[in-house]
Amino acid sequence: MISALAWIPRGAAKAVPEMAELSEAELEAMKAAAAEEGEEQHEEGSDTSADEEDEEEGEEAAASGSDMEDEDEAAEVARARAVAASMRRSRPEGGAGGGAGGGDYLAAAMAELDMEHYDDDSGGEGAGAVGRILGSGNPGMSYHRDPAADPFLRSAAGAGGSDSDSDDDSEADAFRLRDDDLLVLAARNEDDVSHLEVWVYEDADERGPANLFVHHSLMLPAFPLCVAWLDCDPSGRRERANIAAVGSFEPGIELWDMDVVDAVEPLATLGGADYAAARAAAGAADPGGGEAKAGASGADGKKKKKKKKKKGAAPEVPVRPGSHGDAVLGLAWNQAVRNVLASASADRTVKVWDVSRQACQHTLGHHAGKVQAVAWNPAEPPVLLSGGFDKRACLVDVRMPDGGVVPTWQVSADVEALAWDPHHPTQFVVSGEDGVVAMYDTRQGAASAPLYRLSAHDKPTCALSFCPAVPGLLATSSTDKKVKVWSMADNKPTMLASQNLQVGAVFSMSFCGDSPLVLAAGGAKGTVSVWDLWSAGGVSAYVQQHAPAVAEARGGGGAAE
Repeated sequence: MISALAWIPRGAAKAVPEMAELSEAELEAMKAAAAEEGEEQHEEGSDTSADEEDEEEGEEAAASGSDMEDEDEAAEVARARAVAASMRRSRPEGGAGGGAGGGDYLAAAMAELDMEHYDDDSGGEGAGAVGRILGSGNPGMSYHRDPAADPFLRSAAGAGGSDSDSDDDSEADAFRLRDDDLLVLAARNEDDVSHLEVWVYEDADERGPANLFVHHSLMLPAFPLCVAWLDCDPSGRRERANIAAVGSFEPGIELWDMDVVDAVEPLATLGGADYAAARAAAGAADPGGGEAKAGASGADGKKKKKKKKKKGAAPEVPVRPGSHGDAVLGLAWNQAVRNVLASASADRTVKVWDVSRQACQHTLGHHAGKVQAVAWNPAEPPVLLSGGFDKRACLVDVRMPDGGVVPTWQVSADVEALAWDPHHPTQFVVSGEDGVVAMYDTRQGAASAPLYRLSAHDKPTCALSFCPAVPGLLATSSTDKKVKVWSMADNKPTMLASQNLQVGAVFSMSFCGDSPLVLAAGGAKGTVSVWDLWSAGGVSAYVQQHAPAVAEARGGGGAAE
C-alpha cells in the first residue's frame, strides 16, 4: 500500500543521484550486528546431529554422483553402438567391406569411433581418429586456430562491444533526471517491507505519451505513516538539499537524503529510541556481563554448553529527550522558516522541531486525543493548525506556545485531514472519518459555524488538497476508492469531476505545485496514479473561467463563453 506521498519541487533533486558509501563505523556496526544475530541463531538451533547429517548427505551425494557417471558412460556407449548399427544398415550392397558379412563393418565403425579412448585427453592417443570424425582438432572445433583470424568472430565482437556501450549509455540516460520531470515521493509497504520511492512523471509531449515509473527507492526500518519534503539540510553542509521527512509507527522522525541511492541510514533522526541510553542501562544492571562471557570455558579448558535464553517481553527502550512517545501521524514543513518542521503524534502532542539543530523547540499538548494532521498557514508562518481524534481543529501561534486559550473548532468526527486555502489564507477545510468536509473562517472566531459542510464521500475522506494556481479548486480522496474535484466558488461546493484511479482505497493525494492541474494519488494497491485534470471537461471549463492564465498555458485559450 501507498500510505503517504509528497511532491518534490522541480530543480530540487540532483540530475544524477549519488550511490551511497558506507563509512568504516557503519561497516563495523553491520558486521557486529550480523555476528550477534548469527550467534543467537546458533544458540537457539538444535545441538544434535547436524554434522552427522551433513556427512551422510555427502556420502549419499558422492554415491549418487558415481552411479550417475556410470549410467552416463553406458548411455554414451549405447548411442555409439546404435550409430554404428545405423551405418551398417545404410551401407550399400557390395560396398567396401561387403565381404565381411556386416560384422567386420561394425567392428570397423567402432574402431573408427575409438570408444576405448573416449575419456582420454584430446591430445592423447586416439585424438587423431576423433579429429577426423569431429573436426580439425582446434580448441572448440573452430576452423581458425587463432580466433582473431575468424572474420565472423571479429564482426560479432565488434557488434557486441558496440551494443554494450550503447546499453550503458542508454541506462545512464534513463537514470538521469530531466529538468521537466515531475517527482513524487511515495511511502510504500508490501509484505511487511517498507520503502520510500521516488516516482517520475513525464508529461505527454512530442517525445511520446505520458509516462510514470519508479526511479529509485530506499528501504525504511518501520511502517511509514506520513511524509513531508523539505530543503533544509540537517547536517548543515549544504545551503539547500533534497530531504524527505518520514513519520512511522516509531516515535522518531527520519530525515533521508533523496539524492543518495541505496542509503542504509537516514541523515538524521528527530527524537526516537535512545539505544545508547538503553545499552548504558543494561551495562549498569549487569556489570559482570563481560566477565561471564569471557569465562564461558571452564577450568579444564572445555567449552561449556550455553543455556538457551528464555523468551519474554523485550526490554523497553527509552526515547531521546524531546521525542514523541508514540507513532508520528502527520508532518508539515514551514516553507517560510525553512528549518522548522511540525509533527503530530498518537501521544496526543504536537511538536515543533528545529531541523538544523535536530532538536525539539516546542511541545504542544492542547489535544485530548491522538493528533492526526498539522498544517502551517501560508500567509502567517508562525500559525499552526492541527486536528485530532478528539474531533477538534485547533489554532496555535508557536511564538506564544503557552499563550493561554487555544482557538478551537468542533467537527463532526475524528479528523482525517486539514488544509489551508492558499487563495484565502484565513480559511481552512477539515475532513473527518464520516466523509464530511467543512470549511471555517478564522476571522469569525473560535467555535464559529462552518461556512459550509459537504458530504464529499460515503467513507472517510483521507486527503484534501487545494489547487495552488486555480482559486476555489479543491480535491478530496477517500477509502471509497474515488478522487473528486470540487468548485468552492462563492462557498457553494459543486462537484466538477470524479475518478477511480485504480489505486484502491486512496490514502494520500496532492496537487503538484509545478504543474497545477496535475494530481497524484496513492492507495491500498501499492501504486501511484497521476491524473491530468485538464482532460476532465468540467475542470477545464472551470479553469478557463476562473484562471484564464492557467488555461492559456495549457493551450485552452481564454475564458469560456
